[in-house]
Amino acid sequence: MAGYLTTHVLDTARGCPAQGLKIDLYRLNGADRQFIRTLTTNDDGRTDSHILPADEFEIGTYELVFHAGDYLDATGVAPETPRFVDQVPIRFGMSVADHYHVPLLLSPFGYSTYRGS
Repeated sequence: MAGYLTTHVLDTARGCPAQGLKIDLYRLNGADRQFIRTLTTNDDGRTDSHILPADEFEIGTYELVFHAGDYLDATGVAPETPRFVDQVPIRFGMSVADHYHVPLLLSPFGYSTYRGS
């Protein structure tokens, strides 16, 4: 089985998928942080393709950076200076060739994540 990475972002304050949220993916190797790609969520709060497809999958440590502040600005949430939740970095390890699903539940004043299925 080949591994791959997906996400799903839900706006828990509005009760809907977070459409148009930019996500950056990095691979970490010690102090080295290598940018891999940027994707944007669709109308279902998912990316149109796997964040890390099977043909690029490598076991290791990764970081997803969710650009929550830009998304909140675009949805009309009153801006703060600085915004309480702006960029949300999530670092995680992928230790076996499997499907890793890293969802984000987002609101203007908090977020949570977990390993989904």
